[in-house]
Amino acid sequence: MPSDRSFQLLEVVPNRIENSPVVGRRNWPDETKARIVEEALAPDVNVSAIARRYGMSPSQLFGWRRKAIAKGQVERHERLGEDSGTSGGVIEIGIAGATVRVGPAVSEDHLRRVIRAIRSA
Repeated sequence: MPSDRSFQLLEVVPNRIENSPVVGRRNWPDETKARIVEEALAPDVNVSAIARRYGMSPSQLFGWRRKAIAKGQVERHERLGEDSGTSGGVIEIGIAGATVRVGPAVSEDHLRRVIRAIRSA
């Protein structure tokens, strides 16, 4: 430490140091790529979370998905749409002064139990 008790800040940037090791690009096996892309195509999945789990950039995984779909190697899994009897919106039900908001993920049996509980309260 200098005699005047001041601090000195040194910044070290590894890619600028002479003779620093160069980190090569990872070479992902085709089977691993296919498995990760297939996992990322599932409905209602967080692609960024999958990328983090495998230690890769989300943009790289999105690029893999886009290329695999364009080449016809995989098909995108579609969510349930209006054809299957569910809509993507939220339904509001007013019962005895209470408002119940229901999304498409709630089962019919669960909704019936909630409505019965509100009516009996």
